[in-house]
Amino acid sequence: MTIARCAWVNLANPLYVRYHDEEWGVPCHDETQLFELLNLEGAQAGLSWSTILNKRESYREAFDQWDAEKIARYDTQKVAALLANPGIVRNRLKVAATITNAQAYLRLRDEIGGLDPFLWAYVDGKPILNTRESTWDTPAKTELSDRLSKDLAKRGFKFVGSTIVYAYMQAIGMVNDHARDCHLHKTSPKKKQTGR
Repeated sequence: MTIARCAWVNLANPLYVRYHDEEWGVPCHDETQLFELLNLEGAQAGLSWSTILNKRESYREAFDQWDAEKIARYDTQKVAALLANPGIVRNRLKVAATITNAQAYLRLRDEIGGLDPFLWAYVDGKPILNTRESTWDTPAKTELSDRLSKDLAKRGFKFVGSTIVYAYMQAIGMVNDHARDCHLHKTSPKKKQTGR
């Protein structure tokens, strides 16, 4: 029996299937994973999500397992090494944005405890469960992603336009947009704590 999934899933890529089945739309409260996905969504701008998923492990290695304190201190030598690393998207603006985001994240963490309390306050701690007839009914952005995007930008985060932020909200389960015919519609498997 074929398992019904959202139409955007690349069934030929096991990483893509696993991401859809185990991660996308599942509420995430892990600070490291929240920081990782924020940066990966920004890195994806202009590219396919398959490209990013295929490079995800390389990103983890290149960016010190998404340790924001280390990333915030990257110097020009480290940036040069990143821009020479074929395992990641070698875009100077995106690499610089990740460093800036680490610095902004540390300020946010010191101020209110991190991305988890900051993000989930926007939805009163509960995911928005949408009813989409199909993947194609899903908006690129919403009024909520507009507000969150502006707030992140005001706090110094980069590559956080409303469209990127809405995709991020879906990725971390703030919004569950599984299509009505998907086997995960309005349900989510229990998330592994490591997100690996």
